[in-house]
Amino acid sequence: MSENQTEIATLGEFGLIKKLTESVKLKNASSLKGVGDDAAVLDYQDKLQLVTTDLLLEGIHFDLTYVPLKHLGYKAAVVNFSDIYAMNGTPKQITVSIGVSKRFTVEHIQQLYEGINLACEVYGVDLVGGDTSASITGLIISITCIGEGEKGKIVYRDGAKENDLICVSGDLGAAYMGLQLLERERVASAGMKDFNPDFSGKEYILERQLKPEARKDIIEILAKKGILPTAMMDISDGLSSELLHICTQSHTGCRIYEERIPIDYQTAVMASELNMNLVTAALNGGEDYELLFTVPLEMHEKLQETDGIRIIGHITKPELGCALITRDGTEMELRAQGWNAFNN
Repeated sequence: MSENQTEIATLGEFGLIKKLTESVKLKNASSLKGVGDDAAVLDYQDKLQLVTTDLLLEGIHFDLTYVPLKHLGYKAAVVNFSDIYAMNGTPKQITVSIGVSKRFTVEHIQQLYEGINLACEVYGVDLVGGDTSASITGLIISITCIGEGEKGKIVYRDGAKENDLICVSGDLGAAYMGLQLLERERVASAGMKDFNPDFSGKEYILERQLKPEARKDIIEILAKKGILPTAMMDISDGLSSELLHICTQSHTGCRIYEERIPIDYQTAVMASELNMNLVTAALNGGEDYELLFTVPLEMHEKLQETDGIRIIGHITKPELGCALITRDGTEMELRAQGWNAFNN
């Protein structure tokens, strides 16, 4: 351990909590009481409350060989914000609980919290509490996010209707290709002291994996244009999996078109380097945290005029099933092949 590093045991649980949260300032009127009591106190009055939680385990969800702790903290917070935006809501507060093994110092955990606090600052969210514990299995992060939504404007997964347009924000597959790049360099560097990975020309896919952003901007654009989606999810486990969730819960089928799936140039180059199928990566890669949503057909013109949103298909009768139409017109059944923690 470095001479400048502080063992967590020297501060104790409450000393560590104080050190990590002493600079936290509450930004939302609904945050009546944050860190420092037995529970946070929130006041939502006439708003609907949204709650989501996410658990990240070292060795399952992240590898600290190549994931900086500050980036990890930022990502851990943002993926929770994304779930609230996917309900057409606004994230307002988070609680953060961590399990920490003895190999981590106070400075390590401060780096993690720097990322969490930066995400809260960028998205206007308050850190209002949490818990810390010892761990014998590395680093564990559990974040719960509380948000608010307006009555009549919350969007669920089960509202898609026949002939609705299927839309996605941004582009797909980049985060997965960023992960493949990091894994390739990790393997290549095994046993080497002075290994310098070459990431030039691949900055975008690395950022998509290490520092994703929630699509707050898309929610704001849709509201400004008066577009209320009929169903919506964020793409965490892959486009195929999420679209099948929407169709299953909405009791519909769907058709999406290969040539309409938005893919970034760096994603395509990386897939070519690794001899991987580009469309498979876009359909099943996951961790894009883009928004997948359906809207009524009459919104077609408004959507075509909107930057950052692509119409990739339409909702059909349930008996037609769920399919991808390839560039040559072949119809292929969609399968849920995205991330599954219990298969990894």
